[in-house]
Amino acid sequence: MGPIEGGYMLPRVDFFGTQVSRLIVGDNPVNGHSYIPEIISHDEMIDYYTEQNLLAAMAEASSLGFNTWLPLANEFMLRAIRHYRNTAAELHVIFQSYPAVDFAVNVRQMAECQPLGIYHQGTTTDGLSEQGQFRVIRERIKMVQDAGFKAGIGTHVPETVQRAEDEDWGVDFYVTCLHNTRTRGAAKESSFLTGKPKHLKFFPEDRRLMFEVIRQVSKPCIAFKVFGGGQIFYNKSAEQVTVAAEAAIRETFANIKPTDLAAVGVFQRDKNQLRENAEIMSRISL
Repeated sequence: MGPIEGGYMLPRVDFFGTQVSRLIVGDNPVNGHSYIPEIISHDEMIDYYTEQNLLAAMAEASSLGFNTWLPLANEFMLRAIRHYRNTAAELHVIFQSYPAVDFAVNVRQMAECQPLGIYHQGTTTDGLSEQGQFRVIRERIKMVQDAGFKAGIGTHVPETVQRAEDEDWGVDFYVTCLHNTRTRGAAKESSFLTGKPKHLKFFPEDRRLMFEVIRQVSKPCIAFKVFGGGQIFYNKSAEQVTVAAEAAIRETFANIKPTDLAAVGVFQRDKNQLRENAEIMSRISL
């Protein structure tokens, strides 16, 4: 594979009847969700990602062969998606619910964008699970499906995926974090609710555990935190960052199913991370 007309022949896979790029674009940096505040802060991310810069990133992603985003369904992203599509550009979305908005209201908002799927935000899933409120999660899955969309759950905990399968929660797909933020004293509310960053530390040994679960379930999974929120790049030169990024992407696709996806957020201010990721994907044989 290589560049075609400025873009790349990125591998694609069927996601419930739609061909989507196997690497899709996450949006934590767009919403100021930084896990490397010593390098790039929340404020820097928010200041950079005006709607103009976000729409430019969407256009760049499309030109490179990425056709799907994994956005948070907050007002900023909902409006930007609408405005980008008003240009007649193709943009598929798989939404993450926004916990600061009533779930039923949020589903109605997301439905206007006709997403490929909607998933229950991961930290919210984990918090409800820790409280034993599995019924609430199952009701929300059904709410999404009743609205006519494929329903997923996000989670940082491999055992939650296993439980959802064992108890048949009716989930269509899973959005699975490669780092378990719930087992080392970091089990807090979503920062979207608290307004406070969590300064989490990610541990590489978690990746293997989630990979094992991803391979065990037959349903599609979307792996995220491929780069550990950028923490795998600590203390690395620019050249070493590129090598580490390719190694992490290769490891991820080597350990998930052929029907699975991965998502990576990008911060476009200092370099074209979208193009770098596309170049990496063009070198991987999938």
